[in-house]
Amino acid sequence: MVYGASNPVSLNRSAIRHMMRALASLLTVGMFVLLPACDNASGEPAQPESAATETAAVQVASADEPVLKVYKTPTCGCCDLWVDHAEEEGFATESTDLRDLRPIKMEHGVPGHLASCHTTIVGDYVVEGHVPADVIRRLLAEQPDIAGIAVPGMPMGSPGMEGHRVDPYDVIAFRKDGTQYIFESR
Repeated sequence: MVYGASNPVSLNRSAIRHMMRALASLLTVGMFVLLPACDNASGEPAQPESAATETAAVQVASADEPVLKVYKTPTCGCCDLWVDHAEEEGFATESTDLRDLRPIKMEHGVPGHLASCHTTIVGDYVVEGHVPADVIRRLLAEQPDIAGIAVPGMPMGSPGMEGHRVDPYDVIAFRKDGTQYIFESR
């Protein structure tokens, strides 16, 4: 029964599953529609990838660690804060500003429901969103058979999203075949 309406409506499991799938589809589409808002505050049409600008690496990587290649938008402040976090933790970074990150996310197989505001390539892995630097080090040390890890959305308290509260969040591992599991919880 759905309560709160003048006429309660009975929903069977099939109807609930259908509604949940529709909601998941809307959320996935919403992520790809809303996330570009982070990249284009000026309202200008998205530029092709050839219009990308690149920022040089700020730190020198240690011999063992690959450079974090960060794809972000020029107007996203939390992306810049996440890059600062990675550099403060000793990673070298190369940032590329793009107006539209969807092609990068699609090229590297980031599932839509795991999308965030920036995408990082490190070695053979994709790191989506506000993943803590120590979790990236764990990924590189353990070298699991996965495509990458993601912190979906932009949870408060994650690196680059520091603020007045800290929300719990999961770092999700995802494979190319679509399977996923919790890599770590914070």
